[in-house]
Amino acid sequence: MATTTAAPPTASGGSAAPKRASRRIWDFTPELPVTQAAWFERPFSIADSIKYLFGVWRPFSPRFLMLLVAIAAWTWFTPSLERAATFQPGWMLEILLRNLCIVLTVAGGLHLFLYTCRKQGDDLRYDARPLATNSKIFHFRDQVRDNMFWTLAGSVPIGTLWECLLLWGYANGYATLATFTDNPFRFAGLMLVIPLWSGFHFYWFHRLLHVGPIYRRVHSWHHKNVNVGPWSGHAMHPLEHAGLYSDLIIYFLVASHPIHVIFNAMLHTIGGPVSHCGYHEVKLTRHIRLQLGDFMHQLHHRFIDCNYGTHEDPWDRIFGSFHDGTPEADARIRERRIRMHAGKRTPARRTG
Repeated sequence: MATTTAAPPTASGGSAAPKRASRRIWDFTPELPVTQAAWFERPFSIADSIKYLFGVWRPFSPRFLMLLVAIAAWTWFTPSLERAATFQPGWMLEILLRNLCIVLTVAGGLHLFLYTCRKQGDDLRYDARPLATNSKIFHFRDQVRDNMFWTLAGSVPIGTLWECLLLWGYANGYATLATFTDNPFRFAGLMLVIPLWSGFHFYWFHRLLHVGPIYRRVHSWHHKNVNVGPWSGHAMHPLEHAGLYSDLIIYFLVASHPIHVIFNAMLHTIGGPVSHCGYHEVKLTRHIRLQLGDFMHQLHHRFIDCNYGTHEDPWDRIFGSFHDGTPEADARIRERRIRMHAGKRTPARRTG
């Protein structure tokens, strides 16, 4: 499953001194316990909440860069709404090619830099085990080839279809077009809300994917990737691709602009490879680092029954599935998993 953003900056919040997880499990961890958005931390602090918002939207943060990509994509690499009034292969293939180039640049670039050329070795890597080769559980018996195939053959065209549907909707009046000049504050405010909406959708859709037969027949494809790399973010069943991008349907109900749609889509298209890159930070130069990896979601791939959501939704805390990376949380999540599986088995033993 693709997450919508990379991990947030570390919040202060006045908590206990950070701890490190046992190296028997991880080769690197960020400061622990893992924190979510500052407004979920206790005691609540307005100053920390504002600091958090500035942190996730700061220049060169993953979220800010995704917004720049969305603006550039709309300005130079998206057909006009006049052309989108009818479904035609020409303009739809243009969007497909644009999205293909974005994924190849982001996922392919990160894989080349981190895993092929090994530019920073295992420094800041969560799990230093190699990605799987000669493994029966992956198509083509190779994790990277499997992940690349389902990303390029599934995620890119399905995400593109969702985007094309919305452009067609704007062109024909089924979606209400709202420009920046109409109401600049509403336009900018909606941009701030989009990650929250995407996170809300992601939690509930993702939680549904972990239900019995849906997990076994669909989502288990993604969870073959216990140790993840950039191509793992979109390595999933095509039905999951369709559901992942289905949060775009809200723009048929809310007055918006194609930039909002593209930005929302980029939270998946770019956010998936970034959050699954397997490294906490990528060292671009001696002095420039990008914080990309998402340890909260890395914990989900390792333990499965935890951290279904993002840093900006409260549901894991509310339902007791939040894993903060500490050994205490390891034990709590294992106990929770035992109870869950025991509850699933209980009806089968009843008679009469």
